[in-house]
Amino acid sequence: MIDPALREAAIALYDRFTHVDHDRRAFMGELSRLAGGAAAANLLLAAIAANPAAAAIVAADDPRVAAQDVTWPVAGGRTMKGYRVKRAKTAAKLPAVVVVHENRGLNDHIRDVARRLALEGFDIVAPDFLTISGGTPADEDAARAAIGALDLNLAVADGVATIAWLKRAKAGTGKVGAIGFCWGGAMANRLAVAAGADLAAAVPYYGPAPDPVEAIKVKAAMLLQYAGTDDRVNKTAQPWIDALKAAKVPVEAYFYDGAAHAFNNDTSAERYNAAAAALAWGRTIAFLKARLA
Repeated sequence: MIDPALREAAIALYDRFTHVDHDRRAFMGELSRLAGGAAAANLLLAAIAANPAAAAIVAADDPRVAAQDVTWPVAGGRTMKGYRVKRAKTAAKLPAVVVVHENRGLNDHIRDVARRLALEGFDIVAPDFLTISGGTPADEDAARAAIGALDLNLAVADGVATIAWLKRAKAGTGKVGAIGFCWGGAMANRLAVAAGADLAAAVPYYGPAPDPVEAIKVKAAMLLQYAGTDDRVNKTAQPWIDALKAAKVPVEAYFYDGAAHAFNNDTSAERYNAAAAALAWGRTIAFLKARLA
């Protein structure tokens, strides 16, 4: 059992490493001092960091879903790659949801989240926003570096093109939503700004907000999910919430007391908060079903 104070300090340190400075050597040095040695630091990191070998909640070969890797046209005549999944043997037209990955790219955890959403009755597309740089690498540090090097305006344009592609799909209902986590939460906010009326609903999880002046451009209903202890992201939250309300955007916002950044990611033993994740997930599904009906 990790001491709560040590856990909180280590999570804050890891959050700074993964989202701000990306200096692994400096991070491990500080974590070693915090934990009392290199061996203890490695054990602590294993509990905090996402585990790529963690079991999926909905397995990749679950017979209830039909999934495939897909490619579609985006900005500038390029193509984007991603993962598409829906319930197996479904002939009905479905609303679509774009699932935007964290700053580690399109990995097995996000594919698992996509399958969970598919079982709720949505046509899910999880884009790989690192397609432009060759796709998500297996090494997480390399993936974070690639995310940091992205042309953000081009990434947003690719996301908007993805939404437009799904909106006009003959097999869909014409209703499109977006959900994103961490870096993807910030991207979900940006897509709500940039996609206009093409996006009907957005659910950013612990994503830093855009400039509040952009709220007037948002036409999607918004469900904002925040971790209670996530000071880095939460300092941007209230101005964004207030601006959305002032712009008459339908908005709900929730702060989950005691939950850390990335509380929905069940592959991280110490950051995952089962109670907060379940409550937020229930709200997410109800919101998407209502707004994409």
